Amino acid sequence: MSLSKPVGADDQVLLSFRGPDTRQGFTDCLYHFLVDAGIRVFRDNEEIRPGEKIQEILRAMNNSIICLPIFSRDYASSKWCLRELAEMAERKKKIMPIFYGVTPDDVKVRTCLYHDALTRHEKEKDKEQWENALKEAVQSTNLKSSKDPTEVVKIKG
Repeated sequence: MSLSKPVGADDQVLLSFRGPDTRQGFTDCLYHFLVDAGIRVFRDNEEIRPGEKIQEILRAMNNSIICLPIFSRDYASSKWCLRELAEMAERKKKIMPIFYGVTPDDVKVRTCLYHDALTRHEKEKDKEQWENALKEAVQSTNLKSSKDPTEVVKIKG
């Protein structure tokens, strides 16, 4: 797959993740690995001011070729993560999910993990859109679910 820069693009890859789950470990390592490989990567910077954050992330999403949501145990408990994912789906971005401590079945809301998280968002008008975006992100990979999450993606250290 070629990651040549489209006209006006700043980043080739956008990382979407729940900060407390993976920022200081997996996401940081993935970010540096991609950058060291010469890939331009956007990740949410904790230093972005709240008013600028949404515009900065939407700009990066718009200009990225690939979006990598890192689905972790508490990803679906974050309204912001779900909004980002729904925005990716709405913009028809190429989504390549990473399953970190979860299975495709969790993300497709087939287990209690993401189902319970979405239930806590019951009053949100976008809840159905968020659930559809979760399912769509997994379906775009054509992955078969497995009891053993290491069968989906094996990461060597």
